[in-house]
Amino acid sequence: MNVHSASDAHRDIDVLHEIGERIAAAGPLSTVLKLVVEFVSAVVKCDSCFVYVREADELILRASQNPHAEVVDRLKLRMGEGITGWVAEHKKPVAITSGALLDPRFQLFRELPEDRFEAFLSVPILCRDQLVGVINLQHREAHGHSQREINLVSTIGFLVGPEIESARLETESGRFAELAGARKLVETVQRILQRNLGISEEGAYLLLQKESRQRRKSMKEIAEAILIAEEITHGQTRQASS
Repeated sequence: MNVHSASDAHRDIDVLHEIGERIAAAGPLSTVLKLVVEFVSAVVKCDSCFVYVREADELILRASQNPHAEVVDRLKLRMGEGITGWVAEHKKPVAITSGALLDPRFQLFRELPEDRFEAFLSVPILCRDQLVGVINLQHREAHGHSQREINLVSTIGFLVGPEIESARLETESGRFAELAGARKLVETVQRILQRNLGISEEGAYLLLQKESRQRRKSMKEIAEAILIAEEITHGQTRQASS
């Protein structure tokens, strides 16, 4: 090993060590993905870095080096769709030096100006050989990705895969818990409406739904307002009787 390659190897080890330390303490999925973009775009100088996360049979754009508020968390690909979907399906990296747009697998998204860039590197993020997501790097001009760059980004993918999967599952669990809490609140208010108005369970639900649409508020917000009003009424009644 020559002096230059030895220096590169030591620098790569230092980078991976820092990634491991910071990712382990990162917390929420958004923070983990932000760190992935930060590290990948630092180790391989590029003009764009995207991170897609797998959810069921779709890949959703969750993080971007360049600001894309209009498409992050909204842009979706099917497994096998585009180069990104191909990488996800085959769990193998793809490196294109120039003319990425001409690749028969390429899927153009007009919302992403980066899709017209020349060079493209796409690498799978894995956890126990299961696909978690995909990292994409793009260059405006032609760029030959060295084996070192491909290996380094692939290693980052292996390193962050379990953390991304863990953070994703935590986020999903939190979302389910929130939905369960909202459902429980709506059911409680339905019973209050049934008792106070002498209507059926279905009638109470339809009333909540109607108020939600007319006031352009979620059913949870309508239910919360009714519950607060009920608590105030009961409080006043208790005070009057004491």
